[in-house]
Amino acid sequence: MARQKGIIKLKGTIGDITFYKTQDGHLAREKGGIDASRIASDPAFQRTRENGSEFGRAGKAGKILRTSLRALLLNSADGRMVSRLTQAMVKVIQADVTSLRGLRNVIDGEAELLAGFEFNIRGKLGTSLFAPFVGAIDRVSGDITVDIDPFIPANMIAAPTGTTHFKIISAGAEIDFEAETFVEAHSETAILPWDGVATVVINQVNAVTPNSTKPLFLALGVEFYQEVNGQMYALKNGAYNPLALVQVSGL
Repeated sequence: MARQKGIIKLKGTIGDITFYKTQDGHLAREKGGIDASRIASDPAFQRTRENGSEFGRAGKAGKILRTSLRALLLNSADGRMVSRLTQAMVKVIQADVTSLRGLRNVIDGEAELLAGFEFNIRGKLGTSLFAPFVGAIDRVSGDITVDIDPFIPANMIAAPTGTTHFKIISAGAEIDFEAETFVEAHSETAILPWDGVATVVINQVNAVTPNSTKPLFLALGVEFYQEVNGQMYALKNGAYNPLALVQVSGL
């Protein structure tokens, strides 16, 4: 892979060189590689096929998790979140110690490894929200909760320049990775002033299926706003809104 320089940037293929644009700029690479039919049948590529199968499974698992949290992710994700989540799912699958290589999966893996995953590298929850919170997953009742005692926003939330207001958001998700289905519930506070006045107690309850046997997830985030002439606007289109998985119960 090479980086294109100069005034004119190319797209397409010339000879054996393919020119294309990515988030990292205009790049070029030489065509080549092993024939796909050989990879699909040659015994020498058995490990490659196994890795490919598990990578595909990780991609599907990441997609269903993203879809379940779409209401929150619309304003709280960076451009590389999909690939980062897929990589994290690969680690979950690789933690499966019961299935054969190539057949390892999320259910038999360690979904708890996803705890702490940040959906927005540009604004991490761990460096934005300093108010102590208690997240809990109650499998019996199906309640996935967040409790936050009163706090002073200006002291306990590191907000981007231009912030005048904020909102605390959370979601609970119950995911069936095999059937690719989910149950989701989410909560949010009112839009609150980012100032030196203490908030009230925040209690958010996101209810999913009681006595579920599926992996359960709790996501917590913050949305930043700017007030202009009495109207609230998402600050910089939500570019710095943090959202993270703070609790995971994989059974």
